[in-house]
Amino acid sequence: MREFFVSRSRPWLAWAAAGVFFVGMLSGPAVASGAAIDTPPDPAGIATGDKSTAVDAAGNPFVVPEPTDTADPDYAAKKKSFDEYQVQAAREPLAVKLADSVGHVRVATNAGWTLNTGYLVLFMQAGFALLTCGLVRRKNAAHLMMLNFAAYVFAFLAYYAVGYAFQFGAVAVNAAPANIGGTPTLNGFLIGSGQWGFLGGKGFFLSGPAYDAGSNVLTLFEVVFMETAGYIIVGAICERITFSAFILCELFVGAIIYPIFGCWVWGGGWMSQLGSTMHLGHGYVDFAGSTVVHAVGGFCAMALAVILGPRLGKYDRNGKPVAFPAHNIVFVVTGTFILLFGWMGFNPGSTLGATDLRISVIAVNTNLAAVAGSATAMLFWYYAFGKPDISMACNGMLAGLVAITAPCAFVGPNAAVIIGILAGVIVCAGVLFNERVLKVDDPCGAISVHGYCGWFGAVSVGIFADGAYGAGWNGVGAATYLGKAGQGVTGLLHGDVSQFLLQLGGATLCAVYAFGLTYGVFSLVNAVHPMRVSKEVELEGLDVPEFGMLAYPEEEGIPAT
Repeated sequence: MREFFVSRSRPWLAWAAAGVFFVGMLSGPAVASGAAIDTPPDPAGIATGDKSTAVDAAGNPFVVPEPTDTADPDYAAKKKSFDEYQVQAAREPLAVKLADSVGHVRVATNAGWTLNTGYLVLFMQAGFALLTCGLVRRKNAAHLMMLNFAAYVFAFLAYYAVGYAFQFGAVAVNAAPANIGGTPTLNGFLIGSGQWGFLGGKGFFLSGPAYDAGSNVLTLFEVVFMETAGYIIVGAICERITFSAFILCELFVGAIIYPIFGCWVWGGGWMSQLGSTMHLGHGYVDFAGSTVVHAVGGFCAMALAVILGPRLGKYDRNGKPVAFPAHNIVFVVTGTFILLFGWMGFNPGSTLGATDLRISVIAVNTNLAAVAGSATAMLFWYYAFGKPDISMACNGMLAGLVAITAPCAFVGPNAAVIIGILAGVIVCAGVLFNERVLKVDDPCGAISVHGYCGWFGAVSVGIFADGAYGAGWNGVGAATYLGKAGQGVTGLLHGDVSQFLLQLGGATLCAVYAFGLTYGVFSLVNAVHPMRVSKEVELEGLDVPEFGMLAYPEEEGIPAT
């Protein structure tokens, strides 16, 4: 029996796993920078959603906020409106109660939508499992299934312990998720403060400030995004990594590398605030995770693949790549369509609200980019090699999905098709570049699909965003932007050069961060204890040596009973 946590040959894994939880225990009660908790958590969801969350179709609130800036030229008018509202509210208490009910129902509707789309994203795990399993050799099929299963288990535990707090522990400071009632108790950075926050500091072990109905809606939705980054690395490091080393990789994804960058972009951190602090567009924008999820996972996977080296037999004595055919194309295609289905939660769900009717545009854009990417990959392979390749057609679909994930809410259908076409070219060229030039062995094309196309997706926001959506994004342009009322996130082709430059720099920073941090950490880990299985195990296949069973015992002459 292989007891990896207590094995004398793998003490570093036990210490690393214990360290994740120890850090959380130490950090949990720490006093983080930021405002004090004004509102207690609402775990029952009774008080979440009231008149303050009731808005009309245009987003105008029922409640008139009290003005506090006396230097504001419109202070007098705003103060008059506030005073009139106070008088009216006192005269009509039933109207206020009705507004409370409307606000609660609005939040409940959005919470239900967000949870259900999160369930769709969770189902993507089945798609990743079938896709990656089908693309590898039969002797490693059980190995792939175990990696996909374990990715969810261990990355989730790491995210529960410290990852969620690192990512969203200060989300209320600059990026309160208003559609689901906000999370007012998550309001302190562990590192940094104000608009220069680098690491969240509240909600460790989902306790205290995080034990709240609104916070748990966000938790469920965001943990499945984190898990997606965890699945991505499976496709690039499979068929040669030890199970214990893989678990350490997943703890690293769930506790450190994903939450930190996620805080910078989605948790109210410094990158999201560059529009206010440095006047660069609407700050760094990634609607559903081309970089936060996919590029982080893709470039993390690239660093691990470099450290592990290519599989035995992947290159001949002349250095030419040798193809390892997929063992089950049915799995590959089925897994791809499950992922397409799950992406209908991934992108539209990132509105965190069914009351945001932009969800229809997002869903259509997502599908258009997917089919454009797949068609392009088919044609690319057909003209390059004389025949279309179904596995590359599937990768082309995934490439289109990854690339549209950041700009899906900010572009129109024609731009979505162009983004999909370009992603289809990038994924094919990227696979060939990795295999033939860099000599990086990536069995499933994960680096190209998620890393390269994730980078491109974020840059696409800076090129194609048309300004129709996102007014007030990251606190920028709520009234006017670029001289226009209601102007949303805008790219280079529509007049905002600064947004393009920020997207280009931010996406590149993501690639350097994910690759560099992963390479540095796991080079040390590999030096202490090899992460790769022995030559004998790799030649035999990892199913039996690592997991004690075969995926297809009957085909090996072993009776099923």
